[in-house]
Amino acid sequence: MIRLLQKLKRFETVRIFNGQRHKQRMHEFYAQFINEGDLCFDVGANVGNRTEIFLELGATVVAVEPQAACARRLHKKYGRNKKVITVQQALGEAKGEARLMVSNAHTISSLSNEWINAVKTSARFAAYKWDRSVTVPVTTLDELIADYGQPAFCKIDVEGYEFQVLRGLSRPIRTISFEFTPEFIHATIDSVQYLSSLGSLGFNYSIGESMQLALPEWVDSEHMRQLLTSLPDPDRTLFGDVYAKELSQKKETL
Repeated sequence: MIRLLQKLKRFETVRIFNGQRHKQRMHEFYAQFINEGDLCFDVGANVGNRTEIFLELGATVVAVEPQAACARRLHKKYGRNKKVITVQQALGEAKGEARLMVSNAHTISSLSNEWINAVKTSARFAAYKWDRSVTVPVTTLDELIADYGQPAFCKIDVEGYEFQVLRGLSRPIRTISFEFTPEFIHATIDSVQYLSSLGSLGFNYSIGESMQLALPEWVDSEHMRQLLTSLPDPDRTLFGDVYAKELSQKKETL
């Protein structure tokens, strides 16, 4: 029994250490995009994993989350924090309403039936179900900007609905990130092409929770398209985020 308790204690120590180390890596990674006093949008905030990091970097955060249970947790954690604004809505191409397919894992609830079918077919999320739906209000990135101001950084993680969210934006944002999965890469490419129509942007990407950019230099939209379509994913576990950044006249590198 003593040995078991010692083993459990060592496991918990390692788990806490790894969690703290990952959090530190998140701080270092996002610090290249976010300065103290910046405004950030956390679109698909869920229970506030990224909101917490953005706050610790000194930002004010608009946390957008349509799932009622997740929004309640955000309100409970940040309801008295004047630097967090919780918006219990989804984002899309236009204001209105939409059907949110609710999963038994709240991190993969989605507004995109097409994305759900794709990840079911690939067996990426074979153990999960989307067995109910709810109607949620929808606003746009342009409306959020009109209400709260121009963000320095906007993170979008909405399980396959990223392109529709970006279509609700008509002006560049300094830096935007949005999630991708290889079996739904056509929507990611559409997102890259759409953003490139808004201004002079460079693109990069990161894999999984690596908290590092994969490319030493920011590339144009065509280069990004070629890279995304060539990423290997034999066991359907690859995912990541694309980053789009406004570029100055001088070529930017990491």
